[in-house]
Amino acid sequence: MSLKLFDLTGKTALITGSSRGLGRAFAEGLAGAGARVILNGVSVDRLAQAAQEMRAQGFDVLTSAFDVADEAAIKAVFEQFDAEGIAVDILVNNAGIQFRKPMLELETADWQRVLDINLTAAFVVGREAAKRMAERGRGKIINIGSLTSELARATVAPYTVAKGGIKMLTKAMAAEWGEKGIQSNAIGPGYMVTDMNEALLSNPEFDAWVKGRVPMRRWGQPEELAGTCIYLASDASNYVSGQIIYADGGMISVL
Repeated sequence: MSLKLFDLTGKTALITGSSRGLGRAFAEGLAGAGARVILNGVSVDRLAQAAQEMRAQGFDVLTSAFDVADEAAIKAVFEQFDAEGIAVDILVNNAGIQFRKPMLELETADWQRVLDINLTAAFVVGREAAKRMAERGRGKIINIGSLTSELARATVAPYTVAKGGIKMLTKAMAAEWGEKGIQSNAIGPGYMVTDMNEALLSNPEFDAWVKGRVPMRRWGQPEELAGTCIYLASDASNYVSGQIIYADGGMISVL
């Protein structure tokens, strides 16, 4: 009986930025729990390849190519979903970028670009999804935060501000949409083995710092986030809202 709480059969999940990296891991995890997944990204070719690989595993996969920083495109996509009878039951706001530069050298345009993709997009996509979820009286929104939702590190100020904003956006969604049957939560990954972190992984000094700082003495693998995502997407978390769960090997918990 308890396993049925995690069964996502019959649910449809939209995962932004999911042709690779953490988004792909979230998509595969949700699909493995029974959900139909909608992969998103800006590269049609990359989405097609990811979809083909997932379908070969027996998963039910759709694709939707749009830029999360383009509000008009987002609205058009949800109108298309409406016309096709596609109801998004689960939204994972995963799309994001990183930009490393000291604040004294940081151009306002670069600051704004990171906030637009990492924070504002989560609001816009979340709003459009929630409008439909509210009509049905149910829905799950999972925003992807970071250790920098709590802690700052030099040279990544816009990312830190955006991820801190994700934490509070999640709480705002929970406050406003809870009575409509929508649970909003967030996942805060630690240092993960992804393309975005390739420069850090290949830096011996930084690699040693991560392994020395994390109690588990290693980087996280993207697939290790899937279980948390399934939990927050499922009936097992129906009375959990406004929370951020840090999946970081214990890093945020120790001095």
